[in-house]
Amino acid sequence: MSSARSPHPFLFTLLIIPFGAVSGFVSVVLAFLATKNGLTVEEGASLIAIGMIPHAWKFFWAPVADMTFSRKGWYVVANALCAIGVFLLGAIPLGPENLRVLQVVIFVTNLASTFVGMAVEGLMAHSTAPEERGRVGGWFQAGNLGGSGIGGGLGLWLATHYAPEWVSGIPAIGPALAANLDAGRVSGGVLAVVFVLCGLALFRIHDPGREALTGTVFGAVKAIGIDLWGLARSRTPLLAALMCFLPIGTGAAAGVLAQAEVAAAWGAGENEVGMVNGVFSGIVAAVGCIVGGQLCGRFGSFRMYAVVGAVMAVVTGSMAISPLTPTMFIAYGLVYAFVTGLAYAAFSGLVLEVIGAGAAATKYNMFASLSNIPIGYMGLALASAFSAWGASGMLLTESGVGLAGIAVFVAIFAVFGPRRAGGEQEARQAG
Repeated sequence: MSSARSPHPFLFTLLIIPFGAVSGFVSVVLAFLATKNGLTVEEGASLIAIGMIPHAWKFFWAPVADMTFSRKGWYVVANALCAIGVFLLGAIPLGPENLRVLQVVIFVTNLASTFVGMAVEGLMAHSTAPEERGRVGGWFQAGNLGGSGIGGGLGLWLATHYAPEWVSGIPAIGPALAANLDAGRVSGGVLAVVFVLCGLALFRIHDPGREALTGTVFGAVKAIGIDLWGLARSRTPLLAALMCFLPIGTGAAAGVLAQAEVAAAWGAGENEVGMVNGVFSGIVAAVGCIVGGQLCGRFGSFRMYAVVGAVMAVVTGSMAISPLTPTMFIAYGLVYAFVTGLAYAAFSGLVLEVIGAGAAATKYNMFASLSNIPIGYMGLALASAFSAWGASGMLLTESGVGLAGIAVFVAIFAVFGPRRAGGEQEARQAG
């Protein structure tokens, strides 16, 4: 494919925004409002953890998304479900009596968002010239992180600053309807409209259709399973999988820090939370992703993944012993967002180094699933640590667990890790 036929990478930024925004709405808006509406910190963290479950297992249905329907078709259906889901999450009253209903809607909405991500990944892989993939990947991650900022920042601002007076000025709504709308419905409704508008970028991208099948879908999945088994028998990919599963550079503290009760320990309210977890932090994280990609190219992704995990541990440790003021909350929160961007880049570089060419989409999602598991369990662990030891204890817990994860990996790598030349040869053979 010639680069002239490649669509502008900004189109993929737009298309992936709903994927990130669903996560941002749950981890920022619902997390912040949870403790304000009678939920405990642990229950607020459970909302985020429930949303992570589909992302932890999505590699199981990745082949289905590749080989059935079309990528544009999957995107339209999944994006519509995400729009409906985020509207319902804003409309359902947040409280203990609706906790189970909210968890179900969060699960289904995040399940739909996995198909949004897979559709965009497929379009990106087939519509982009090989020499453009690095640049397009950066735009893709910027849309993911920026989308999280939009879902969290814009969603929280609407949920906390809504007034019927300004909404009634919108012709399609009017004073009568505005008086009956609450902040949650407006927040979820506006994001649903944003999702639909992002989907318009599909008109500028060619859809290659589903993967060609030589037999049944079951047979194709079986072939992919054989390819995955070949990957699992190689030492370097196994070490990469271990690193993804360990609690290294998870960024899980962001979801806990977004909760009102936790942010209040620094004297921070919705404005500070919106800044630290909103659009601005999304931009900061996107910059971190670009910088991290450059560093991975120079120093290697394995090394960068461990170094970034250590840097994140230093950041949370420093935040724990610094004054608990709104200024410190904002400053450390933005630094944390930047380091999270570095971690995203290190993860992508690490996976691309080891998966090879065969069944690349499915193998990438397998590693992505593994990397989402520690985000879920660390979120719950940090929420419990906050309840037991307060804000500083929670941050020190993340630092300690992160450093312990790095120590475990270094020890295992020292014993089982291939030497540099052998490791590179094995990584090439894994594909």
